[in-house]
Amino acid sequence: MFENNVWWITGASSGLGAAMAVALAQRGAKLVLSGRNEQALDEVAARVETPSFVLPFEATDFARMTELVERAWTWAAPQGVFGLINNAGISQRSIAVETAFEVFERIVDTDLLGPIALTQSILPRMVAAKSGRIVAISSIAGIIGAPLRSAYSAAKSGLIAYNDSVRAETAQHGIKVLVVAPGSVRTNVSKNALDGRAQARGVSDAAIDNGMAPDVAAQRIVEAIAADERELILAEGGELEGTLLRRANPELVFDLMAQLVANGYTKQLGAES
Repeated sequence: MFENNVWWITGASSGLGAAMAVALAQRGAKLVLSGRNEQALDEVAARVETPSFVLPFEATDFARMTELVERAWTWAAPQGVFGLINNAGISQRSIAVETAFEVFERIVDTDLLGPIALTQSILPRMVAAKSGRIVAISSIAGIIGAPLRSAYSAAKSGLIAYNDSVRAETAQHGIKVLVVAPGSVRTNVSKNALDGRAQARGVSDAAIDNGMAPDVAAQRIVEAIAADERELILAEGGELEGTLLRRANPELVFDLMAQLVANGYTKQLGAES
C-alpha cells in the first residue's frame, strides 16, 4: 500500500500536510507534493528520503486540474498515482452575521470545490486502474457546525458527504476512501484563518496551540489508511466527546453550542465587534 507506491498530498508545504509527507516516506512511499509555496515544498522534499515530485498549484485553479493530474500521473508511471490526500484548506474565525460573502466563496472554493475538482480529475484513472486510495481531510467542524466557522463548517461538511458518495460508488472498482475529521492540530490553521473581512486573522488560539502534534496526527492517519478505515475522527478529550455526541444526541449539542456563544466564546476569540 505504501512501499514504492505514489501518494499525492495537497497542502504539503507545512503543518499536517508536511507531516503526512514524512510519515508516508517513512513507509517507503514516493510523493507528489503540492501547495502554493514552491520553496516550502522544496524544503519538505529535501526532508524526506524518498523520490518526490514538487507540483505547486493553487487549489482553486480548477481549469488546470486535468493538466496537473496528467503531470503527476506521468511522473508516477508506469503504475500511476496510487493515493490522493486532499489536505489543502483554509479556516475561519468570524460570526456569520459579520462575515462578508467573499469569505464563504473563498473557503468553499478552497476547502470543497478544490478537492472535488482534483478528485474528479483523477478518479477516472483510478477506476481504470481498479485500485487507489482517496483520503479527504475534513474537520470535526464539518460534523458539529462550530461557532465562528459557518463557512468552514459548510465546506467541510460538504467534503464529508461528497466523499461518502464517492466511496459507495467506487468500492466496486477497488478504490477505498477515508474521511478524516481532525480536531485541534498544532499548526498555523487558526493564524491563517480568515476573519469576517476575508483577511488573515494573524493570531492563533489556545485550542490550536495545545492541540495534537502534527506528526502524531499524521501517524494516526497512516495507521487508519493501512487498516482500510473509512472514517477517522482525529480528536481527543472534549472535542472527541462533542463530535460523537453530535451524532448520538444532536439536540443536546445544539444547546451546548448556543450556550458556548452566550457565555462569550466569540468575544474571547476576538471575533465579534
